[in-house]
Amino acid sequence: MLLSIGQRFQTEDKSGGMAPTPIRSPYPSETMMTQPDRILVVDDFPDNIALIEAILLQEGYEIDTATSGLEALQKIQAYPPALVMLDVMMPGLNGIETTRRLKAQKELGFIPVLLITASDKTNLVEGLDAGADEFIRKPLDHDDLLARVRSLLRLKHTLDERDFIARQREDFVSRLTHDLRTPLVAADRMLQLILDGALGDTSEDLDEALVTLRQSNQHLLTMTNSLLEIYRYDAGRKTLHFVDFDVEELFQEVYRQVRGLAEAKEIDLQLNFHSGVGIITADRLEVRRMLENLLGNALKFTDRGGQIVVETKPYYGGMQFAVSDNGPGVAPADLATLFDRFTQGKHFKGGTGLGLHHTRQIVEAHGGRVTVQSALGEGATFTVYLPARPGER
Repeated sequence: MLLSIGQRFQTEDKSGGMAPTPIRSPYPSETMMTQPDRILVVDDFPDNIALIEAILLQEGYEIDTATSGLEALQKIQAYPPALVMLDVMMPGLNGIETTRRLKAQKELGFIPVLLITASDKTNLVEGLDAGADEFIRKPLDHDDLLARVRSLLRLKHTLDERDFIARQREDFVSRLTHDLRTPLVAADRMLQLILDGALGDTSEDLDEALVTLRQSNQHLLTMTNSLLEIYRYDAGRKTLHFVDFDVEELFQEVYRQVRGLAEAKEIDLQLNFHSGVGIITADRLEVRRMLENLLGNALKFTDRGGQIVVETKPYYGGMQFAVSDNGPGVAPADLATLFDRFTQGKHFKGGTGLGLHHTRQIVEAHGGRVTVQSALGEGATFTVYLPARPGER
């Protein structure tokens, strides 16, 4: 079973890859920035719409109208405007509920909402709580209306430009890491061929230097792969492959992979399996990456002679597992940002600050959650909760 995080916004192109569905972006482009701002005016009284339309058309804005909350939401979904002006008191879906539903659609980006009301303060408070950005009272004042519209559109343009630049930066990182991966893989294979003697005998000193060079190259390749995977999650372009697999078998594979590192630091690495955890449905490769990230993190921060325990338990048809260490722990001030991208804390142990962020992405893509319990000097416990299937519990 395949499940794409960005599936709703993608269609398959002729080459078999994934191409974006041709919907209008809510973000700026060179052509869109030269067009007049489009404002959606929503009111169940045609006379009110006509008055607002007359004021705004004089300023050069493009105007669209709707006479109900449902009609407004449909128009916004099909063609996001730069600003929505909503009358609070409308039959059926009123302005407050329309605002709440609009603001819940995060994929639309930031669309400011200006509420128009003739009622009391209570409705204004409810409207602002629902996500409205500004309000204006009836009867409408010409200058007051235009000032509020200009203010909200300035905010809209500023935030859209910020998001546009951020996406350009992320796209650049994605292309860069993708292009870097090919020569790094080629270099790794060539170094291995030389170490295997395929190009002739080499001296012991040269072998030692080549091993160090290959380790550095592999570290860079791992970091490049991590950046590429994180971008795919952030962009909604990561496709998960859900299969049934044996949890203990997977964990034993990872245990054998990291056992040498644990033994080198004389760390007692334990795997404890609950009898109720057997087969689960998830993306096996991504669960493996998740476990590798958490175990790698624990091995890095556990001192020589320490202990790491991995324990699994049933969780509503799925599973939960915890990775505990007796390392230095995490300061309370660092806990809130521990899973943020490029966050490394104050331990000065190196690393990219990507492992825990990537772990959270994987967990949340499975419909689960990850938590951490820690105190300075008392180690840390990272617990992952994976439901039976995405979206369940």
